[in-house]
Amino acid sequence: MPIVTIKITDEGVTTQQKNQLIKGATELLEKVLNKNPAHTFVLIEEISTDNWGVSGESVTVRRERQKKS
Repeated sequence: MPIVTIKITDEGVTTQQKNQLIKGATELLEKVLNKNPAHTFVLIEEISTDNWGVSGESVTVRRERQKKS
């Protein structure tokens, strides 16, 4: 029973896009590992950009700086 966790920032991802991620991950596990889709679980975690950091700063700070450039 595979469990896939996809972590993304909470920046306007639509329900349709999430459904595409769930479907795509499920199909990939079926194709590559021959896993039964009925037993495949996909979790999507949306994380605030304040709680996602890269290169020593939050994504929120990086995005604000990019807007000013």
